[in-house]
Amino acid sequence: MLTLISQGLVFSPEPEGKKDVLILGDKIGAVNEPGQIEIKGMEYEVVDASEKIIIPGLIDSHVHILGGGGEGGPATRAPEITVEDIISSGVTTVIGCLGTDGTTRHMESLLAKARGLELEGITTYIYSGSYQIPPVTLTGSIRSDLILIDKVIGAGEIAISDHRSSQPTFEEFSRLAAECRVGGMLGGKAGILHLHLGDGPRRLEMLFRMMKETEIPCTQVIPTHVNRNPELLEEAIAFNKEGGCFDLTAGDDPEAQADREVSIGKAIQLCLKNKASLSRITVSSDSNGSIPVFDDKGNLQGLAIATQKSLLKNFRHLVHKNIIELQDAVKLFSTSPAVFYKLQSKGEIKVGKDADLILLDKDLHLTDSFAKGKPMMSDKKLITRGTFSASPQA
Repeated sequence: MLTLISQGLVFSPEPEGKKDVLILGDKIGAVNEPGQIEIKGMEYEVVDASEKIIIPGLIDSHVHILGGGGEGGPATRAPEITVEDIISSGVTTVIGCLGTDGTTRHMESLLAKARGLELEGITTYIYSGSYQIPPVTLTGSIRSDLILIDKVIGAGEIAISDHRSSQPTFEEFSRLAAECRVGGMLGGKAGILHLHLGDGPRRLEMLFRMMKETEIPCTQVIPTHVNRNPELLEEAIAFNKEGGCFDLTAGDDPEAQADREVSIGKAIQLCLKNKASLSRITVSSDSNGSIPVFDDKGNLQGLAIATQKSLLKNFRHLVHKNIIELQDAVKLFSTSPAVFYKLQSKGEIKVGKDADLILLDKDLHLTDSFAKGKPMMSDKKLITRGTFSASPQA
């Protein structure tokens, strides 16, 4: 059956005005002026979007789909994410990763979890590796994983400038970036080296060395958590101005700044003030990863869990506080990650693209969601659930 989303205010991400959007299977079949799409001889459903905004589904490029954490022992392992969590956050595509723990959590489990979420309706990809170098893999090498495993689109999250990292040398780091480069080329993928940045004083030193001492393009590497502290963000902005890309981590409260963390709003304001390119910035959630708090000696003081719901909260904050326009927020949270990770069918509302669409009310709260053309949420109610939560109670 076809679905016609009628008279919504479309941001494709550019503002297109009031449009009708036709969903044809799992693709966008037409985008036209209201009343101009004719459907004859076929049943179809109409969704009234006359009071709503239509944007591409959010792409979360850093999600611990198996759960992260464990820094405080086995009892501190964070839980797995559910498809309901993802849908209710306005997300239609996730990239899953391991974190500190590449021992009791495995690449095989990460791949299986990604495949399960895909069967439940959303689009999934994964990184090979965890914090450590040499990275854990599925086939024995990052290059082979990229070439042979469909869902692997990069390596990550590899930790640098962090007391929990394997303290890699510059040579080890460069060799891994080169593996991502060549594996991505041969596999027809982005082959991004996705880097976890800690509070260490070396910050982005290795990335700047890579730019000076190797032939690897700076866009092959994307550091995340760069709003962890002001000094790290300052270096990330300098990296951006040299042509690099970076990822900000959305906090659960857009108004608050934990410890020395720079909120998304303040980070984007600093980027604009310093003339960084917003087109080379993304925002991710770090969802279901732990948020450990360490003292200056590296002792664990506390632990919380990141949530994917932080994305829409920060999206709204950026727009409502007039920090950026709505179309620029769409780029940060959807279009740019689609470009960075070479997800050609994602991040835009155009004919032939995947029908990953979310509808927002005038206050930018999520009301409806479509993932690959399938309705996932309607009138703020989940209509698609995970395998076990959808099962009848015993």
